[in-house]
Amino acid sequence: MTEEHHGFQSEGCREVSRLLARVGDKWSVLIVMLLADGPRRFNEMKRMIEGISQRMLTLSLRGLERDGLVSRTVFPTIPPRVDYELTALGHSLREPVMALGQWAQANTRVIAAAQAAFDQRCIAEGKNGAARTGGLGSGSYGPRGV
Repeated sequence: MTEEHHGFQSEGCREVSRLLARVGDKWSVLIVMLLADGPRRFNEMKRMIEGISQRMLTLSLRGLERDGLVSRTVFPTIPPRVDYELTALGHSLREPVMALGQWAQANTRVIAAAQAAFDQRCIAEGKNGAARTGGLGSGSYGPRGV
C-alpha cells in the first residue's frame, strides 16, 4: 500500500465505510427514494418496493431511524397508524440518493451489456465470471413504477 493510501485504514475511514454501507444498501436507497415524496405507512412501502420482505423492510427502517435519517410517528388510533418520513438529515441525503438512482436507471442497459460481454469472454476462456465476481445483478428489485 502506498503512503497516500494509509488513510484508508484510519478509524474515520472505517466509520465512513459503515455509514456508506447503511445508506448505500439496496433497500435503504429505495426507502429514501420513496420517502423523498413525503411520509408513508409501512404497508404502503412494502407494496411499492418489489421483492422486499416484511423483515427486511423493518430492519432497514430501524437502521435508518437509528442513524437519524428516518422518523417514526405512531398515531393513537385503532388500529395504530405508523408513518415514516425523512428527518432533516434524511432530506439532506435525498439529492445524492436520487442522483445515484437516476444514474442507475440511465445506465442499466449499458451495465447489462458490459456484464454480458464479460460473461462471454469468461465462457470463451473457460471461466465462470458472473459466479466469481458477483456484479450488479439483474433482479427486478426496486420501487414499482420508479
